[in-house]
Amino acid sequence: MAVIGIPREIAPGETRVAMIPALVASLVRDNHVVLVEKGAGERASFRDEDYAKAGANIAGTAAELYGKADIVLKVQPPRERLNGRLEAESIKENAAYIGFFPPLVQKEVTDVFLKRGITSFSMEYIPRITRAQSMDALSSMATVAGYKAVLLATEHLGKMFPLLMTAAGTVPPATVMVIGAGVAGLQAIATAKRLGAKVEAYDVRAAVKEQVKSLGAAFIEVDYRESAEAAGGYAREQSPEFIRKQQEALSARLPRTHVVVSTAQVFGKRAPVIITADMVKLMHPGSVIVDLAAEQGGNCELTEPGKTVVKHGVTIVGAVNLPAAIPTDASMMYAKNVLNLFKHLYPTADAVPDFSDEITKGACITHGGQIVHETVRGQMK
Repeated sequence: MAVIGIPREIAPGETRVAMIPALVASLVRDNHVVLVEKGAGERASFRDEDYAKAGANIAGTAAELYGKADIVLKVQPPRERLNGRLEAESIKENAAYIGFFPPLVQKEVTDVFLKRGITSFSMEYIPRITRAQSMDALSSMATVAGYKAVLLATEHLGKMFPLLMTAAGTVPPATVMVIGAGVAGLQAIATAKRLGAKVEAYDVRAAVKEQVKSLGAAFIEVDYRESAEAAGGYAREQSPEFIRKQQEALSARLPRTHVVVSTAQVFGKRAPVIITADMVKLMHPGSVIVDLAAEQGGNCELTEPGKTVVKHGVTIVGAVNLPAAIPTDASMMYAKNVLNLFKHLYPTADAVPDFSDEITKGACITHGGQIVHETVRGQMK
């Protein structure tokens, strides 16, 4: 039996919660004690009384929760200040942490985990294999972000998305270009199509062409052959010549594009700059760019993370943490991913993680005061 703690997220702008009442019962049935900090789910519309009805106990303060929890489930990494020190320092020694955690970026959290002997499992590092699909929080949150990105575009664009034939005349449809046809990009395509826009999409991976076309969008071809897919289905960095050809192909379309939703990222590295300042100038005043890669530096050269700016008459949205803008469904999806990972790690109340398992080994960053993830350990040197 373990005490599972679900704290209230204290990162600025974060509204999600790591576990929802409907899934608490599953943990309780496995003889775990679930401890939820007071108000943890209120910003996602989950009440304390709903957690209590599901069998959880309510902790009045974060200090109480962290003092008792053997396993902490979170959304944001424990990098914020809590009572004058890093949130990670409040986690019990030799406890476990499950949640988002970029160890190479937030080295101060990694150091705390090492010093306190905390076993950490990062949602970002879950292997992208078939067995782990139900735990893939990156894909779940990308789905939410892709959907919300298009809705943000509709708010800033001065025209409607669908074709309308009215007594006052015909309103042509908006033209939307989606850059990057991963999970977020495909969801953006589907959402823009549902709203009636004319959609075209581009991705360096030719393999996604059929997926793009299946959603009713046109695929933008670049006349240059270069392998673009890295291990795990991620896009890899491209050569300068490929980037030049790519920018030429996209530039030719920008003058007739009303909305660009950019989602291109390279795992663990800065997002590629695909839309230069000169390319922005090609777009009509009133056009919109929603940059989902803003937190990784942005696909647009003029993106300012977390801000909405107007450059050369074009509104550029530096989208940050869009899943927090739809916290109820985002929390539900994330909580299911976390629960599936938890049950894989701890199949019974007295089980311990099997570190020979591919999923466990791939997701675990620190254990026993050591960095056990081979790739992370190598890059820390």
